[in-house]
Amino acid sequence: MAPDYGPFRATETFLHLGPDGTSVPLEVDDAFWAKLTSGGFDHLGPGRLVSTYDFSADWTGWERHPAGEEVVVLLAGALDFVLESDGGQRTISLRQPGQFLLVPRGAWHTANVPRSATALFITPGEGTEHRPR
Repeated sequence: MAPDYGPFRATETFLHLGPDGTSVPLEVDDAFWAKLTSGGFDHLGPGRLVSTYDFSADWTGWERHPAGEEVVVLLAGALDFVLESDGGQRTISLRQPGQFLLVPRGAWHTANVPRSATALFITPGEGTEHRPR
């Protein structure tokens, strides 16, 4: 059977980028996050998850990624990312499609949504932590 090269819908199929150059599509369904957090994709090894999300409300929590920087690319709308560092907060606003930011390794971050938005994330997910906002 030949590999499936797409096309894929970015909000329905995420992509695991392995350190050895592999790119593995991952179908997103109701069980995706439970499978991810319970080790269901451990066979893929370390890497980065490419995902796309639509937002219509501010995030309800904070997250941080100790395994590396996270890339966030605005595709549509507007997002204000709040980053915590050295006891203070900094806001980085994305207003034009194609703008992106690098969230520093280990920095707690959240986002406000002044206008419904779509963004693409490239995340080093290993060890990701969450806390309520």
